[in-house]
Amino acid sequence: MGEALGLLMFFGALVLIFTGYPVAFALGGTGLVFALLGWLTGHFDLFLLQALPNRVFGIMGNFVLLAIPYFIFMGTLLQKSGLAEDLLETFGQLFGRLRGGLAIGVILVGTLLAAATGVVGATVVAMGMISLPIMLRYGYSPSLSTGVIAASGTLGQVIPPSVVLIVLGDQLGVSVGDLFLGSLVPGLALAGMYLLYVIGMAIFRPKQAPALPPEMLDITKAELAKRVFLVMLPPLLLIVIVLGSIFAGVATPTEAGAMGVFGAMFLAALNRRLSLRTLKEALQSTVELTTMVIILLLGATLFSLVFRGLGGDRLVEDIFTSMPGGAVSFLIVVNLLVFFLGFFLDYFEIVFILVPLIAPIALSFGGSEVIPLEGTELLVWFGVMLGVNLQTSFLTPPFGFSLFYLRGVAPPEVSTMAIYRGVIPFIIIQLVGLLILIRYPGMVTWVMT
Repeated sequence: MGEALGLLMFFGALVLIFTGYPVAFALGGTGLVFALLGWLTGHFDLFLLQALPNRVFGIMGNFVLLAIPYFIFMGTLLQKSGLAEDLLETFGQLFGRLRGGLAIGVILVGTLLAAATGVVGATVVAMGMISLPIMLRYGYSPSLSTGVIAASGTLGQVIPPSVVLIVLGDQLGVSVGDLFLGSLVPGLALAGMYLLYVIGMAIFRPKQAPALPPEMLDITKAELAKRVFLVMLPPLLLIVIVLGSIFAGVATPTEAGAMGVFGAMFLAALNRRLSLRTLKEALQSTVELTTMVIILLLGATLFSLVFRGLGGDRLVEDIFTSMPGGAVSFLIVVNLLVFFLGFFLDYFEIVFILVPLIAPIALSFGGSEVIPLEGTELLVWFGVMLGVNLQTSFLTPPFGFSLFYLRGVAPPEVSTMAIYRGVIPFIIIQLVGLLILIRYPGMVTWVMT
């Protein structure tokens, strides 16, 4: 009976979430209601709720989670100080003479901004406001233009420093530095697959991705070289310092995030763009997003505590372990579940609801032919796999966040259906990349061997 209550509790929380009720309160409220029901039916001991304050204090004292506001602030400040605009203009001059050159520039800028900021919303908005009007003005297909911008902006989910990888590291109990290292190759591989798609479109459908007219590229090679050096070198140097310090073991992600904040403020001041208004806007965005994450985590903690108290975790484990196909079925079901939940839920919500339930089951399948990894290596690979899948949730209609961000800044002549059509090829690319990652876990674990 207790396990049945746990299952009912899980679906009850999902139903409440799908009605539009705030997720943090849906999880926490469902936890309290089913704790009472479990106690009244004799299947839950209210004494377990005494562990909640200790868990809350554990969250508040978690040094790893402190990296979240640092990286959010760093990314927001770089975006508001004009870094994205400078990079897009420079790459436009550099690649604009090629067919598809603007789209190539957007992907490269998205990759750089992902490594420099890790904030998806800021990247998509900046590229949508700056690049989309230019691409449309010079004959780019609306679908290709919006698809490239929306997909490139999501690379911040996988390419470190990624906020979602920080949360995954906390939920999986593994080093965020290992997740950052493990996600580097898959993230860059996805960017490379985006580039191949754009190059293919430029070759086989040149009218959808034309070159810029010569008058738009009226700049000498010396001027272009100077611009590339001045615009690209500072963010690249910041990326090397922040990620290099983590990969070399010199700094924790939290300490590296603090250095990144200092570097972002220095770059903004160097370009004479550091103002009180910019700081205030960056701080406000940071506080809003960080508060959302922490409140979600508190609600998910209460939900998880009651769910486990009712024996729901044992029921989930029995369901997965008794399925025919073993590890293969587990990977298929988990990835389909994450993919389809991404149609409706935010990536933080998916992480906090699912990861505590499925991580122990993933460990139980370790050492098999399908999952030839064990222990920490398995969890790091599993975390990166979930990160790639969660990245797709930003692109999946109807509620993909990149689609909303882009819709908010796209010109009126660009229809919502054009945006949806534009992201479909990139969703397919994401799924192909996910399958490759599952088939070749060495893409992640090579740094740990």
